[in-house]
Amino acid sequence: MLSVRRSLKKKTLDQESSEYESSSPSPSPPPPNTMSQQQQQQQQQGEASPAPTPRQTREKQLLAMIATLQQQVNTMLLQQQGSRVEVARPQIFSGKIEEVSAFINVARIYIRMKIMEEAATTQVAWVLSYVQRGITEAWKDNLLDELAKGESEVESAEQLFTKIRNDFGETSEEERKIEQL
Repeated sequence: MLSVRRSLKKKTLDQESSEYESSSPSPSPPPPNTMSQQQQQQQQQGEASPAPTPRQTREKQLLAMIATLQQQVNTMLLQQQGSRVEVARPQIFSGKIEEVSAFINVARIYIRMKIMEEAATTQVAWVLSYVQRGITEAWKDNLLDELAKGESEVESAEQLFTKIRNDFGETSEEERKIEQL
């Protein structure tokens, strides 16, 4: 009998609580949505992440620029560390046969020690800056014109050295005898 009373009492309590829940006001509404309308629309359309704002896009651009600049500075610092070694620059090349080997050797060493990382066109221009005086002026002007037109075979400092050696370098023994006559 005691168990019957308990079960009746329990049923009564359950009924009362369900009546209370149905008569009580609905729970408080959720806090107002803090998303922008654009974010809400994107969420409704099923997009996973919102589009970056102009500010976020600009920040990404600036970070990329900073990274590029840092890389450039590091490269320059490495180049400056290597430039502590003093290297002789070539003498002005005037086209004399006896100057050819020395000019090429000194220029080659300088390029290896100081400007190896530069573009091939920069190296060629640097070498040509030491080709001056006499017949070499016209030779250099012709070569520069060919380079500008894209008609030159010279694409590297080594190719330029070969051209200098062929055009101004030591000649065969027969040619030297003819020159002496």
